[in-house]
Amino acid sequence: MKILHTEASCGWGGQEIRILEESRGLIQRGHQVSVACPAHARMTAEAPRFGVPVVPLPIEFKTVAGLRALRRHLAEARPGVVNTHSSADSWLVALACATLPAPPAIVRTRHISAPVSGNFANRWLYRQARGVATTGESLRRHLLDTLGLDPERVTSVPTGIDPERFAPAEKAAAKVALGLDPRQRHVGIVATLRSWKGHLFLLDAFAQLQRPDIQLVIVGEGPMRQPIMEKIAALGLGDRVTLAGQRTDPERWLQALDVFCLPSYANEGVPQAILQAMLCALPIVTTPVGAILEAVGDGDTALVAPPKDAAALASAIARLLDDADLAGRLGSSARRVASADFSREAMLDRMEAIFQQAARP
Repeated sequence: MKILHTEASCGWGGQEIRILEESRGLIQRGHQVSVACPAHARMTAEAPRFGVPVVPLPIEFKTVAGLRALRRHLAEARPGVVNTHSSADSWLVALACATLPAPPAIVRTRHISAPVSGNFANRWLYRQARGVATTGESLRRHLLDTLGLDPERVTSVPTGIDPERFAPAEKAAAKVALGLDPRQRHVGIVATLRSWKGHLFLLDAFAQLQRPDIQLVIVGEGPMRQPIMEKIAALGLGDRVTLAGQRTDPERWLQALDVFCLPSYANEGVPQAILQAMLCALPIVTTPVGAILEAVGDGDTALVAPPKDAAALASAIARLLDDADLAGRLGSSARRVASADFSREAMLDRMEAIFQQAARP
């Protein structure tokens, strides 16, 4: 198949990484896959690292110039399927295809759990897609209930993770390799620095622990960096928090952690970081937001705390730090579940089937 992904977002996080990782996987299976995104988008710079051809197009916003450029590219490249991912590019693709004599099939992927309005415009937009993929079953049900879509055309496809890359490792050696003190224990989060990921609540929880032998590691970059730095200073945690920035080796940082925490309070499908931490057999503290509970179960593979509740987060983290048997049991169970249900190959199989179905005459 000849597949074109379109992405209006200029940010960098799980959504963009999934697009490139999925594209790389389908290229390895013999398909022709490329990504269209704004020239200044982070994806444009990152795509070569994944081995994915990129087409710079002005599709960040819904503009006439963007529509013309996208329509021209579709007419020239003639992909069989276009997979859209954000609002602006989805509208531009739908309008461009409506004006082409032999348009490609459209597939829409919905990555986040933010509510979708059931208005006429959204109903029209989603009905232009021959297939819709969501990153969790709860997102799928929301689209079905809100937009009245055909259930046969909407499929939940959580992001798949490579279980060989993300695997347990000897913690002391992992800490030393990253310059962390192997004599201390480390609580950590790997996530884009966005408000809804809950970093500020995690910092409040960490301060409440009042345990000088515990360090906090924050891996990621994003628009919340300055507020996070200000919060660290206000809480007097400067010597106990490591801001590692954006990393291309998140598996190494996860392998060094003793507890993983993702206290999101909005906009989640099944987060890649949760799955990565599960595959690294980490004990996890998280929240029941979006489709997170489709990956973890409270007391089975993680401890689940209410969103925006620093005291509950602190209690759950302390419980895992103090109960090695519980932490070990949750981590081992998480690794088994993630390996069985959230593999990279399963994601590629499902997306390949969606594309093949959409491309049929």
